[in-house]
Amino acid sequence: MASPPATEPPRHNEPIIIVGGGIFGLSTALHLARRGYRNVTVFDKQACETLRYSYLDGADGASADMNKIIRSAYGAQTEYQALSAEAIAAWKQWNDELASGATVPTGMSHDDRVFVQNGNLSLSTDAELPPWEVACIKGMEAAGYPDKMLDTTNPRHRQLAEAAGMGFALDPFRQAERQKPNVGVLDTTGGMAVADKACRFALHTAKLLGVKFVLGPEEGHLESICYDHEADDDDTKDNARRVLGIKTRDGKTHAAAMTVLACGGWTPVLLPQLDGLCEATAGSVALLHIPDASPLRARLHPDNFPTWTWNIRSGAEGGLYGFPIDQNGWLKVGYRGTKYTNPLRHSDGGERSTPATRWSPAHRDGQHPVGERLTSIPAQARRVIERFLDAYMPELASEGIGIAKTRICWYTDTFDNHFVVDRVPRTQGLMVATGGSGHAFKYLPNIGDWVVDVMEGVGLSRPAVRAWRWRRPDGENPPVNTLMTGARGDRALPNITLVSESALGDRAKL
Repeated sequence: MASPPATEPPRHNEPIIIVGGGIFGLSTALHLARRGYRNVTVFDKQACETLRYSYLDGADGASADMNKIIRSAYGAQTEYQALSAEAIAAWKQWNDELASGATVPTGMSHDDRVFVQNGNLSLSTDAELPPWEVACIKGMEAAGYPDKMLDTTNPRHRQLAEAAGMGFALDPFRQAERQKPNVGVLDTTGGMAVADKACRFALHTAKLLGVKFVLGPEEGHLESICYDHEADDDDTKDNARRVLGIKTRDGKTHAAAMTVLACGGWTPVLLPQLDGLCEATAGSVALLHIPDASPLRARLHPDNFPTWTWNIRSGAEGGLYGFPIDQNGWLKVGYRGTKYTNPLRHSDGGERSTPATRWSPAHRDGQHPVGERLTSIPAQARRVIERFLDAYMPELASEGIGIAKTRICWYTDTFDNHFVVDRVPRTQGLMVATGGSGHAFKYLPNIGDWVVDVMEGVGLSRPAVRAWRWRRPDGENPPVNTLMTGARGDRALPNITLVSESALGDRAKL
């Protein structure tokens, strides 16, 4: 059960364990297998295949979702812009594999798509394009992608969108008809990942390549990381301890030359060394169901309606994003204007903000379990969502369509919104791939290739890989998100007014 030195990757026949079946874990497993690693096992405490990565069916985690935004525009952060271009090419290849019948998971068909290129529209209530949006246009142009980021107020850009068949995405909320401003930028390269099906596709492909999956609340549930000795105050030099594998809740131990923690919102709980670098934060999601007979079904179809964001960097009164309807008519709107936390006090007296009480599957009025307080949506989030819908989609209220289900979804933020893909300091045989910060899902097809590079020590000087290194806030790495504010913080869910089941559907109580 000996691990190799930290500077060397595991050999291709040695066991590699990945804990977590979300996008980081799936993608890493897939690319390890493609590079010839023959002994890769993914552990997850959920029955991912049975639950089909659907939170409506009870799946948990940020990757368990109906849809996610795909975009290329990242302002001056060209490392993510390039990574997005790489990912989008892979998304299209996955669509081709489905359409041709070459790779079709059980329960899916060649008619399914995992990527819909219906554009991503970033809207603002500013009179002019905000600096970030201007930077996105310039960044795409500088990278050799002119006329892919289109200003909704620019007549030439509007003509380009129409010519590309994406005129529908310029003003999806029909602001012009209401004689209201429509200021924004349309990323024509982007659109929507069909998240649950994409995860199922990745898992199926990984299994075809020989990856093993151990799934379930006992056999797949990480109980503890197995070290060669307990840490003590003398463990100050690099690689003081070695990880030998993991122990699962069923009492079994599993040896590994390399263990990768890719556990999303659970990762900071499992690895306290991430304190100050990563924190689990809650986003708020509302679902509205569009009836089959409604004319909105056609208008909000993915072929006729883009993904969108609204005042995404405007703080508590903004931070909205949304989607077209899914195949069952669900319209999803999310709020990240405030990133809520759930601090726990530990036996050592310290505090760590962790998702100890997770969200349950999306619920309807009064139908979520008694005592599951965190399944209620924060009142602030609901206010912002409903005000937006009243102003931008009054047709919903005219048809009597309101919020039918809600959910809290836990992400893993870093202080600077960069991922964490690195070996754990002073520890041999342990890596993390986490800190998606709400924008990692789009890289499901390709992020694992980069994780394996880090494992093998390849390309470590690339800007993205440098940004993902283990780090702490300093002058070179200034914080964007404030982490670890503790139980008295104004974002801690115990201090937040939440919409109870009796208040759902009753705006007067807010």
